[in-house]
Amino acid sequence: MASHAQTSTAVTKPSSADSAADLAVDEAPRRWALDELLANRRWVRRTRPVPHVYARNVFTHDFYRGLHEQFQRIEREQPEVFQRNMEGYDASGTTVKRFADGPLGVFVSREWHDLIARVANVPSATGDVNAALHHHEPGSASGWPHNDLNPAWFAGPPPGPDDVRLEGTDGVDIVSGKGPDGVPARESIRAVSLLFYLGNPDWEPGDGGETGLFGDTTTATSGPDTAVPPINNSMMFFECTPRSWHTFISNRTKPRNSVVMWLHRAKEEAVERWGDQSIEYWH
Repeated sequence: MASHAQTSTAVTKPSSADSAADLAVDEAPRRWALDELLANRRWVRRTRPVPHVYARNVFTHDFYRGLHEQFQRIEREQPEVFQRNMEGYDASGTTVKRFADGPLGVFVSREWHDLIARVANVPSATGDVNAALHHHEPGSASGWPHNDLNPAWFAGPPPGPDDVRLEGTDGVDIVSGKGPDGVPARESIRAVSLLFYLGNPDWEPGDGGETGLFGDTTTATSGPDTAVPPINNSMMFFECTPRSWHTFISNRTKPRNSVVMWLHRAKEEAVERWGDQSIEYWH
């Protein structure tokens, strides 16, 4: 694996007085005091092969245990929610918003959205969030490098500064923009991709299941330039650009589980920055 320069970057966390997030559940919006939940006070900003942020021991032991137990309970009691409906991706998944009334709800909160947008240097993130639980059975096939610079559709105007809008709100399909008559759909572009690893067996080198990062897709057949291991309570995130190449690396003997989430930006901003031809439209 290539050696890459990196710098340590302090994370400025929002206080517990920050505004609450609309979690799209049938109860009052939940407040998340991230200053009490985050354990690691410094995350690592790496510049190569793709600029990304990496962190270990993200949450406190007690809060991570709650995340782990909720994920395992879903797998054990509601396995049917994990659907294999991701074309070209050898995994099953379900949306986080179905379980936002538990610890997993932190990933669809405004507090978390704003923290990740700030550290990723994407201040224009719209408050639109798509988050899912992904499960790879042992022996799942490796993917091919892709950049996640894809469109996503949300209902209505962007949410206010204290709220988030989740995928599927008001019946608008995130991929096609189709929805009920009279419900406006707004096209945005993925701005930040994040993977948080949880519910996995202890990882050892050789197990596979990493997230591979690539500086150039022309050399992808020789393997990733960097491979981020799926160690529990760790995460990796990066700004989506035309060169944010990454993919799943086959897990040989153990399952791999993660929370995968995306923040978004206005389509006009992405087109102005990279041109419409750089956006990877769904087929």
